[in-house]
Amino acid sequence: MSSDLTDLCRYPIVQAPMAGGTSGPQLAAAVAEAGGLGFLAAGYKTADGMYNEVKQVRRLTGGPFGVNLFMPQPALADPSAVEVYRHQLAGEASWYETPLGDPDSSGDDGYEAKVAILLEDPVPAISFTFGCPTRDTLDAFARVGTRTIVTVTSAEEAQAAQWAGADALCVQGVEAGGHQSTHRDDPQADHTGTGLLSLVAQVRETVQLPIVAAGGLMRGAQIAAVLAAGADAAQLGTAFLACPESGAHLLHKQALTNPLFVRTELTRAFSGRPARGLVNRFVREHGPYAPAAYPQVHYLTSGLRRAAAEAGDAQGMALWAGQGHRMARELPAGELVELLAAELEAARSALTMRSPR
Repeated sequence: MSSDLTDLCRYPIVQAPMAGGTSGPQLAAAVAEAGGLGFLAAGYKTADGMYNEVKQVRRLTGGPFGVNLFMPQPALADPSAVEVYRHQLAGEASWYETPLGDPDSSGDDGYEAKVAILLEDPVPAISFTFGCPTRDTLDAFARVGTRTIVTVTSAEEAQAAQWAGADALCVQGVEAGGHQSTHRDDPQADHTGTGLLSLVAQVRETVQLPIVAAGGLMRGAQIAAVLAAGADAAQLGTAFLACPESGAHLLHKQALTNPLFVRTELTRAFSGRPARGLVNRFVREHGPYAPAAYPQVHYLTSGLRRAAAEAGDAQGMALWAGQGHRMARELPAGELVELLAAELEAARSALTMRSPR
């Protein structure tokens, strides 16, 4: 791995920050203990809630870990489109016997407060989703010794992050589960994302920063492939979702390998932003009509998703998953890191043996 990241973990394996309770202290600590780089997901949490989880990780491990922050989103949503979608979801609210949420709950996710806490009490690494911080913010983290990683989905976004002063990039291919971390949510660009291997190669030719590749990776051989393509490390989310340390709902974990869920799709149905998940009833019925309105739609559907989980109904849940979800393995996170590292080494050895002398 590049010198900017090499001292953070023994293996070039990063556990993706999955918001909504999946990437909590237990998962991040277990990955760090095994030699990977674990991440807490601060998205949808209060600043105090984030800080409490940081303290929990420190009690569980002395290893390096990171925290992921959501960038504040511009107010671009059409209120009338959100209201139309609210009416469409009225049947869901009736079915699950729960009210729809307030779409205007929050737009900045407590970003400034979280930044202030992490500058006061630094962690080894911070990654950013849905945009790029200002140079002043990135410089401030550099002064306290925190490595900064900006998630990008194009060479243009990578170039902007380099200009802003990021230490590294998380390059996210269209195969990735959960939200696509585009810096600008453009409905005209829906379903036009770039595959990971092509994107890594494009970014490597555009910028000089270390690259963490993300998108559908489930095996050590795939990690070897993205490293060969120019990445310095690999980030895996869905692969860790099934681990016992993951905070994902049991129904979500089971759905990854359930033959009832045969494919994934990018949808705005649950949050108003493109996100890849398993195709269920909710996605089929509401995905085509969901407006480009994040985080308004996220807050609008939050009660529905919670009620569906409580009712044991996976057809109404947001089952975020990458394209490799059928390859999920129910292993403790530490064992999974060690297995991925062994598979990576085996893939490298096989490639060396096949290379002409």
